[in-house]
Amino acid sequence: MSNQTKFILSEQDIPEKWYNITADMPNKPLPPLHPATHEPIGPDALAPLFPMGLIEQEVTSDAWVEIPEEVRDIYKVWRPTPLYRAHRLEKALDTPAKIYYKYEGVSPAGSHKPNTAVPQAYYNMKEGVTRITTETGAGQWGSALAFACNLFGIHCEVYMVRISYDQKPYRKLMMNTWGADVYPSPSDRTHAGRQILAQDAASPGSLGIAISEAVEIAATHDDTKYSLGSVLNHVLLHQTVIGQEALKQMEMAGDFPDIIIAPFGGGSNFAGISFPFLRHKLVEGKKLRAIAVEPTSCPKLTRGVFRYDFGDTVGMTPLLPMYTLGHTFIPAKIHAGGLRYHGAGVIVSQLLKDNIIEAVAVDQLETFEAGVLFAKTEGIIPAPEANYGIAQALREAQIAKEEGVAKTILFNLCGHGNFDMASYDAYFSGRLQKHEMTQQEIEAALALIDTPAIPA
Repeated sequence: MSNQTKFILSEQDIPEKWYNITADMPNKPLPPLHPATHEPIGPDALAPLFPMGLIEQEVTSDAWVEIPEEVRDIYKVWRPTPLYRAHRLEKALDTPAKIYYKYEGVSPAGSHKPNTAVPQAYYNMKEGVTRITTETGAGQWGSALAFACNLFGIHCEVYMVRISYDQKPYRKLMMNTWGADVYPSPSDRTHAGRQILAQDAASPGSLGIAISEAVEIAATHDDTKYSLGSVLNHVLLHQTVIGQEALKQMEMAGDFPDIIIAPFGGGSNFAGISFPFLRHKLVEGKKLRAIAVEPTSCPKLTRGVFRYDFGDTVGMTPLLPMYTLGHTFIPAKIHAGGLRYHGAGVIVSQLLKDNIIEAVAVDQLETFEAGVLFAKTEGIIPAPEANYGIAQALREAQIAKEEGVAKTILFNLCGHGNFDMASYDAYFSGRLQKHEMTQQEIEAALALIDTPAIPA
């Protein structure tokens, strides 16, 4: 067993292909449905929003998809990312568990999001698109897409959830620096935004609302396409560069994880680290637990329902088979803005339904406690979203201690918290509150879902 702390790959180790887990799944995800007819849709229905290069990836059944050389060249700016053995954290926990983390915070935008932002901008550029609209919660995705669009000469227009727009001004300034226009959502720039503001002028916004605004702009302008930072199949596909590198790095360490952990908003972070490892479970029968960690204030995986639902609040997107709290659900104003989404990606939802992966919910106070301990032992201040994965890793390390078993734990440290210090200030000053949805609140949210159920 290696006593190294840091495992570094060379540029030659950057993956040449993305991995599509649907090729190896025992049950393929159900098809998306047309929002009006409720009939399965084909690639043409997605053409107003996405370039054909991405639509082909969305529906492909191929296990491996070639990464364009132009995209790999840009990946080289920050990839391969390092993998660390958290020796100091292990010592602080007095655990027999071995804890590793893959660190995605070294990207220009400070998170894992450029892994998909760059190819999405590339495929849009190839088809002559001059403007891309998108939504962002905490600003991680908006920052990544602003960075990528700037590289390819595309104008980027971002609708940022109002509460995060107010809480995280430096994320907005990052996007502005890369040339993007950023608007608080709900805004008065769209019919969807005006509709929400008419109902609640002080609406804190949600990712669902911001998606509605961005989709509306794209759908009504011929020169504009829409880009999504999570949930969809092609987005999860692009993120698998993380897990493919981690496989090589774990081999360098002479180890293989028993448990893989990642925070969960829509699925890109979790998919990126876990899918290449899950291939060994699906194809070879390798024993492996993959755990998606969500907030107790937005528990779609652990307390939601599996059914068709819209990806946005107003109901403009295709209906997707997912675990959901309902597309009209407005989550609490927690600081992990990237995890405040009502639904889960289609692929991840099917994997959870089939008990191939697991899901847990953690309260935000526990996550900040975990993040502070991690910062004190490992030196990196994590993003509020990343703290959810750390918190579950600490739980698993404690279980290993109680059982006296030297389990190997790997989690994805999806980004740094350098622009999220207001969140830490709220934690240190006692302004962060413990928050868990009541059963009554869950039932009220689910009662509003009027989309088609999935047949048993």
